[in-house]
Amino acid sequence: MTDVLIKNVRLYGEGEPVDVLLADGEIRQIGAGLNAADAEIVEGAGQYLLPGFIDLHTHLREPGREDTETIDSGSAAAALGGYTAVFAMANTNPVADSAVVTDHVWRRGQEVGLVDVYPVGAVTVGLQGKQLAEMGTMAQSVGAVRMFSDDGHCVYDPLIMRRALEYANSLGVLIAQHAEEPRLTEGAVAHEGPTAARLGLAGWPRAAEESIVARDALLARDAGARVHICHASTAGTVELLKWAKAQGISITAEVTPHHLLLDDSRLETYDAVNRVNPPLRESSDVAALRQALAEGVIDCVATDHAPHAEQDKCCEFAAARPGMLGLETALSIIVETMVRPGLLDWRGVAKVMSENPARIAGLVDQGRPLEVGEPANLVLIDPDAEWTVRSKDLASIANNTPFESMTLPAKVTSTFLRGAITARDGKVLAGEARRAGNRGGP
Repeated sequence: MTDVLIKNVRLYGEGEPVDVLLADGEIRQIGAGLNAADAEIVEGAGQYLLPGFIDLHTHLREPGREDTETIDSGSAAAALGGYTAVFAMANTNPVADSAVVTDHVWRRGQEVGLVDVYPVGAVTVGLQGKQLAEMGTMAQSVGAVRMFSDDGHCVYDPLIMRRALEYANSLGVLIAQHAEEPRLTEGAVAHEGPTAARLGLAGWPRAAEESIVARDALLARDAGARVHICHASTAGTVELLKWAKAQGISITAEVTPHHLLLDDSRLETYDAVNRVNPPLRESSDVAALRQALAEGVIDCVATDHAPHAEQDKCCEFAAARPGMLGLETALSIIVETMVRPGLLDWRGVAKVMSENPARIAGLVDQGRPLEVGEPANLVLIDPDAEWTVRSKDLASIANNTPFESMTLPAKVTSTFLRGAITARDGKVLAGEARRAGNRGGP
């Protein structure tokens, strides 16, 4: 594998520029004026170097909906967005509720080799919420599943959820809950509030999310297990997370970029690109989520990258599939909502997009410090760049981005997976970079 010498970069956006030599999959040297014979040179020009990002919540749609995304196209989008690891959700067709499917996802990710693709196993068979899936078999299979979720569906039966938490505790794996009490959201398509009422859209109450967060915090307490809350979206959820953490309950949570930037005023046009689960909330919720991420009440950012075919979005709002693209725009949204207002510095960005996700998922080779001897999973960022989002220029097969035509700050210029360049200057690299990216085991 060719060595790479990154010239003139600022680690975490701090201090004077240094050079960073990558060799044999790790950071070999850090210093000023480094030279390395035959190394590929990446000119940083004062850009910022951070640990590669980790997405705990990605929908890659393979197997079953390869018309909207594949592991190949989704991995490309991830690499272009600065990600070196993603967790592929289980709501595929067939559902990833067996080692047959999770091992397929794992192997396909290895073949593509642009990011580490970790399969997420279903908690229940067929995402039906009635019978626990074979979590132990998936955890001990080739794909070594370490996170389980019925995302898209809530594990709504408290007894099933309690058993899942107890089982997960014994296996050393994580349950990630899609917090939605289904009896409160039947037919709902938009946040329950003045906007939905005026537009005639069926309302989705905050309590549907918050009641499950509260319940699962108590279940995790009693089981002595960990629970992770997917896509937190309300101010009430923030307060419940504060309470649970104060009680010593092992609970973590993620927030999506779109819930940090957009609110339900976007629904005025009835454009179904704005339909998402959970729905866009009110501006007061957005403010609470930003503050919670800054304070560590919410632990990390996860994209909930959800590609959909045009026919599933270009239709009546209530009939549209919920979900938005997110991998290539995530960093820029975090800069816009958190860095520019002074809520996070660049070390804070590394914490919520890399270090905390790695800790939550138990990844030992991702989200590591920028130090000699550490794995070279890295992202290089131009903090002064601005770019305009065009769906036709994104790597995803689908084009359902709510950020179309927005001009956003900061741009990923290079991504490195174990020292190999996977994306550079808006292009995905192949050949040696993909082969070198293979991590060779779960």
